[in-house]
Amino acid sequence: MAHPPARVLITGAAGQIAYSLIFQIARGNMLGPEQPVILHLFDIPLMIEALGGVVMELEDGAFPLLAGVVPTVDPKEAFTDIDFALFLGATPRREGMERSDLLKENAGIFKTQGEALDKYAKKTVKVLVVGNPANTNCLIAATSAPSIPKENFSALTRLDHNRAKSQIAIKAKVNVNDVHNVIIWGNHSSTQYPDVNHGTIGGHPIRSVIKDDAWLNDEFIKKVQQRGAAVIKARKLSSAASAAKAIVDHIHDWVFGTKDGEFVSMGIWTTEAVYGIQAGLVFSFPVSIKGGKFHIREGLHIDEFSRQKLKETEDELIAERDTALPFLK
Repeated sequence: MAHPPARVLITGAAGQIAYSLIFQIARGNMLGPEQPVILHLFDIPLMIEALGGVVMELEDGAFPLLAGVVPTVDPKEAFTDIDFALFLGATPRREGMERSDLLKENAGIFKTQGEALDKYAKKTVKVLVVGNPANTNCLIAATSAPSIPKENFSALTRLDHNRAKSQIAIKAKVNVNDVHNVIIWGNHSSTQYPDVNHGTIGGHPIRSVIKDDAWLNDEFIKKVQQRGAAVIKARKLSSAASAAKAIVDHIHDWVFGTKDGEFVSMGIWTTEAVYGIQAGLVFSFPVSIKGGKFHIREGLHIDEFSRQKLKETEDELIAERDTALPFLK
């Protein structure tokens, strides 16, 4: 039996991350080889001509799974009956901009988009916020869409998760598929905590294979935390292809689930204190996924070093939340 098309909204659809992402979705990489899609491509009026070029390339790609394209600058048209919302668009931090100004500008954007979700989208919509500051932008969108369950919202930390897996694989000289259960805790920022204490390489603890705690506790953490800045320094542009791959991984696992014993990292709304983290934040946790529902992997031992790292990233998210929420009034 043919599947009905899934409607996928992409904001910032004329941008560079979207350009790396859209064709992966049209090929079935995100939702599988049997799932037709209708792409809702949303951007600001200034970008409508560039968006037209993306539509032409989608047509020229002759993608069998592409059941339709809706290029638009109208929120109602963009958000109506969508099954997935991928929020790529956000205001970037400009030179001389205070962080409070950045949070204020993005609070306005994500308040509007959350309200559009609330008004037009399916109540089962799965939402992924990519535009930075992703965790707090996600919190704003979820707060502004009260009729949609909070567990339908997530922020992208899968890029950081993939970066951590890759760095461990390179250090251990193994294939990245041999590395399992690294964790990104907290914020998608330089305070995030890449944690290897519960991860394995070929079934053996990462620390027992790497045998270099000094590297794991310092250089490795900093490399993952600062990888985005390193890419910008090298390319003069932010991560695009790797971000698109992480978005595909995130949604694919959310839909199809994780393997038994496997967990991945997702920024999710905390409704109660877990691992001592304050409720009411969008915080990255290790999660397992089954039947389209994620569950925090509880019961992991958190040592004192890790506890301090979690506190640092939690404090940053509390400060961001407390700065951003008043802008919604």
